[in-house]
Amino acid sequence: MPRRPHRTALPAPFLQRISLREKLTSRDYPFNLPWLQDPDFELTFQSPVTILTGENGSGKSTLVEALAALSGYDEAGGGKGYRPVDHSRALDTSGAALADALRAAWLPKITKGWFFRAETFFSVARYLDAVDSPSADFLSHSHGEGFTRFFTERMADQGIYFLDEPESALSPRRQLDLLRLLARISESASAQVIMATHSPLLMAVPGAQVLELTRHGIAQTDYRQTRHFKLYRDFTADPQSFVTEVLEDTTDSQF
Repeated sequence: MPRRPHRTALPAPFLQRISLREKLTSRDYPFNLPWLQDPDFELTFQSPVTILTGENGSGKSTLVEALAALSGYDEAGGGKGYRPVDHSRALDTSGAALADALRAAWLPKITKGWFFRAETFFSVARYLDAVDSPSADFLSHSHGEGFTRFFTERMADQGIYFLDEPESALSPRRQLDLLRLLARISESASAQVIMATHSPLLMAVPGAQVLELTRHGIAQTDYRQTRHFKLYRDFTADPQSFVTEVLEDTTDSQF
């Protein structure tokens, strides 16, 4: 007889803290990330919803992958026990490698939930269809509609949910739907969400813990103080001047 998922009357966050098992010796990625250089590195989760933001390469997605792997999820995403993608030859296993170097503190240990990765969503959806999941069929909707329905249905229960850049297929209006869902979770503390995002809209979840990853480390901040928010704010304040200045400035160009 299958075991029933463990439930608790305690509020989220369930995953309360991570730290290093021992001093890191490798200088390869992801162990060379700035926020891992402190041998006493420790990260505490203080709210039901934690938001990780930062530039590409800051390690936010790698951290989400590591936390998901630490909780028993396949690094390609999905639910517990899923292996929707054959990544035996994948070169990037940085999230799983980092998970092996981390220690987690739980109260209580609730790992039922989901690991959502935007880049593997279609593989997970196909996997659900292939195993005749009664609540799948996400691919019969548009990309954004499938995402939205997925979040609404899969995040309704108590559990821990890892989201890696969920805004990638969501219009601003669809992002507001996800914002409302995250706000309900934040208020009720019925689940824990750890999300990596570039979206200032999704960073604005009331009561969320916002962590910005930079070359200086990880710092808790107000979403209005993040680089992403300030960039969007400057654009909307004076779009024409903003674009003119950006086109004239090539110092930060990556192309």
